[in-house]
Amino acid sequence: MVPGATLNLHLRPMHVAINGWFAGRLTTGSGQYLEQLLQRLPHLAPHLRLSLLQPAGAAAAQEDRPGVESIAVPLPRLPKALAKVWWEQVTVPATAARLGAHVLWVPYWAAPWRQPCPVVVTVHDLIPLLLPGYRGSPFHRLYTTLVAHTARRAQAILTVSHASAQDIVQHLNVPPERVHVVHHGPNQAGPPPDLAQTAAVRRRYNLPARYFLYLGGFDRRKNVAGILRAYRRYLEKGGDPAIHLVIAGELPARDTPFAPDPRPLARAEGIEAQVHFCGWVAEGDKPALYAGATAFLFPSTYEGFGMMVLEAMAAGTPVVTSGQLARRDV
Repeated sequence: MVPGATLNLHLRPMHVAINGWFAGRLTTGSGQYLEQLLQRLPHLAPHLRLSLLQPAGAAAAQEDRPGVESIAVPLPRLPKALAKVWWEQVTVPATAARLGAHVLWVPYWAAPWRQPCPVVVTVHDLIPLLLPGYRGSPFHRLYTTLVAHTARRAQAILTVSHASAQDIVQHLNVPPERVHVVHHGPNQAGPPPDLAQTAAVRRRYNLPARYFLYLGGFDRRKNVAGILRAYRRYLEKGGDPAIHLVIAGELPARDTPFAPDPRPLARAEGIEAQVHFCGWVAEGDKPALYAGATAFLFPSTYEGFGMMVLEAMAAGTPVVTSGQLARRDV
């Protein structure tokens, strides 16, 4: 450099390509996680160039996300399960390479084997690996083996609790210095809902004035059957019958051992009149639903984090939960 010369560097922003398979799929935890981060990352890290890779034709590919470049990528016609694997292992890394991305972020457990740039993968939990009832078909077991191997090749692994980090280090054999815990935050912003808002949501879903609340899925580990049995015992031991039980969430399409329909269970316990099944709850109504509850019940036997526990606490509602390790992070 010539003495006295001015150095004028025009540094390019770091370009992060994002696997957007779950973008817009708000009925899934991975979709919720991704959408919340897509809303906040442009403000928290304005120096990043964010490219969201999505299958062409996906409804979410048409959504406008300020500060995020949406890139629709064709996907070959394949059976759904194979199409997802092709997307993760072929389409996404090839597109990241074509775009010249500096980093590829995969916001769920599906890092690619071929990694054209440093890969960061979020592993929320190891449920398909650790819980026998969730291992699925031979195809799904093969898929879990694949993503377990590809996660080990990632530059960094993000996870949402120290319990999940411990599982990842132990069961994926990943050095602990490559695993980084980044806790979830509650979805709702601002103060808890006021009385008028909670009353409006009660009317909208035809709920009683006082209620215990469960909100979530219905697979076995969620332990909804345990909630129903506990509520029946609560009534038998002289609990206030004016406090009903509200079960919120999209009910199983059919009754199976993996995801039992809770309605026959409520009838079998003799508490059908006191139990309200309100189905799917809009995101905007959840804070008031939590805030209006006497207590939130969440006795799940295994979670990577337990997002609903955090959201209930953010609404100022007491929480009754199990002692599973991840809940201690909340």
